[in-house]
Amino acid sequence: MSQPAIYLEQLQKTYLVPERDAGVVAAAKSLVRRKQRAIKAVDGVSFTVAPGEVVGFLGPNGAGKTTTLKMLAGLLHPTAGVGRVLDYEPWQRKRDFLRAITLVMGQRNQLNWDIPASDSFELNRVIYRVPLADYQQTLHELTELLDLSPLLSKPVRNLSLGERMKCEIAAALLHRPRVLFLDEPTIGLDVTAQRRIREFIREYNARHNATILLTSHYMADVEALCLRVVVIHHGRLLFDGPLADLVTRFSPHKTIAVDLERPIASAEAARFGEVISQSDSRLLVRVPKQETPKVASRLLAELPVNDLTIEDPPIEEVIEQVFAQESTP
Repeated sequence: MSQPAIYLEQLQKTYLVPERDAGVVAAAKSLVRRKQRAIKAVDGVSFTVAPGEVVGFLGPNGAGKTTTLKMLAGLLHPTAGVGRVLDYEPWQRKRDFLRAITLVMGQRNQLNWDIPASDSFELNRVIYRVPLADYQQTLHELTELLDLSPLLSKPVRNLSLGERMKCEIAAALLHRPRVLFLDEPTIGLDVTAQRRIREFIREYNARHNATILLTSHYMADVEALCLRVVVIHHGRLLFDGPLADLVTRFSPHKTIAVDLERPIASAEAARFGEVISQSDSRLLVRVPKQETPKVASRLLAELPVNDLTIEDPPIEEVIEQVFAQESTP
C-alpha cells in the first residue's frame, strides 16, 4: 500500500482570544491582567488522502476547513497533533515541500494588479526556480486547458472575476505541484466559469495524478470532482467516506417526481407524502426510504401518471441534515 500524500492525526489548532467586561474599570484591569479564552478552531481531526485522490472537505463557515488547509500548507503551526504532506512536516516550510504544493484561495489575489498576468507568471517562475523549458511547456499546457491566450497580455485589473480566477489558478500551478489545496476556487464565479474551472481541475488531476483537497460551498463542485468527502463541524470530524454513503447515512428520505396528465388537488397529493412542490403537471413528494416502493406503486395506480422518477435528495440538503444532527444535544 502506497504512503498517503496527506496524513493528519489528532491535528489541533487553538487560538487564545482576549476578552474583558464592558466599562472603564474592566478596561483598566485588563491592562494589568488580561483575560483570555481558548477557542478550538480544529479539534483533533484525523484522516488520510491517497496520492492522486480528489477529496471534498466540507463544513459550514467557521467549521475549521480553512484553518486545516493553512496548517497543511505550512502557513499555520498546529497546537497539537501530527500533520504530514508528502512526508514533510508542513510548518517547517522546507523548499522542496513548498515546490510540491500549492494553496488556492478564492478571491485572494497573488497576481500583481497593474501588470499583465504573463509578467506575474514569470515572477513565479523565478521564485520557484522552474527551468525555462519546463516553464514554457507548463504554461502552454495551462494556456490550452484554461483558454488563457487572450488574457495573458492584459493588466490584471482589466480582467473579469472569472478571467482573473483562471489566471490565479494558472499562476499557482506553474511549478506543477503534486498536492493542491483548493479553498473555494469557484466562489463568486458565474455558472459557465465554475464549470470551466471544474473541468480544468479534473483534467489536471488526470494528467498529473495530483492529490487534491477541495473545499466548496457549491455542491456541484463536489459532486463533479469528488468520490469521497470529509465533513467537519466545530473543528471536529463528522464523516469520512464515499459521497454516496453520506446520502445513505444521513438522509432517511427519497424524492419522487411525478409528471401528470392533469392537475390534482393539493389534498389528494398530500395522501402520498410530504409535498415539496406542485404545479399543474408536476408533483414532487418526499417519502421515507423504506416506503418508497409502496408509495411509487400507489402513485402509478391511483393518479394519471405520464412519468415517475425516484431520486436521492440534493446533496446540499443532506449536508444541512448532517450539521443539524451534530448540533442536536
